Amino acid sequence: MRIKMSLLSDTIFGNGNSIPGEEDIAVLTDEYGFPYYKGGTFKGVFREELEHFLDLTGDENGNKKIERLLGVNGNNDFTGQLFFSDLKLSPAVRAKVLEETGRSAFSDVRDSFTNLRTFTAIDENGVVKNGSLRLARCVDKGLVFYGEIDNVSDEDSQLIMDVLGMIKWIGTLRNRGFGKVKIERED
Repeated sequence: MRIKMSLLSDTIFGNGNSIPGEEDIAVLTDEYGFPYYKGGTFKGVFREELEHFLDLTGDENGNKKIERLLGVNGNNDFTGQLFFSDLKLSPAVRAKVLEETGRSAFSDVRDSFTNLRTFTAIDENGVVKNGSLRLARCVDKGLVFYGEIDNVSDEDSQLIMDVLGMIKWIGTLRNRGFGKVKIERED
């Protein structure tokens, strides 16, 4: 099943690193500078929403379905039926950008699809806390990423579509308005 994830707000695909003197939160990029969202991370978001969906619908076989589709949580168990690819920009966009910028222009490519945002903390008096300035690199609103969910059976197709429709937020700082998405099947 091919899926399409549209970014409805700036989003942070955090890579867990910071660049001293530059970014406090960096985004995950490939070797050319293109941002992408890891399939394993997406699988975790999908698992969370699948659990919510099965709870809401009162499915008494929910845990068995989760284990069958995704494996046992927390075990590094890769025996689940479904496989999630990384979500990436379309090959046509990637090819055109590389044609325009060249393969060695990492920061030009990254900067074409991302922006830097600044944050500060405010104290109880409404004044900026000293030393609280932070920089986060965000993936630009409006971009579209594509990926695959492999091994989807006809029996599970509707369940997977229902769960994908429930995913509204991904990435770092979701609780601050970053990472609003729309996910749909791409035929």
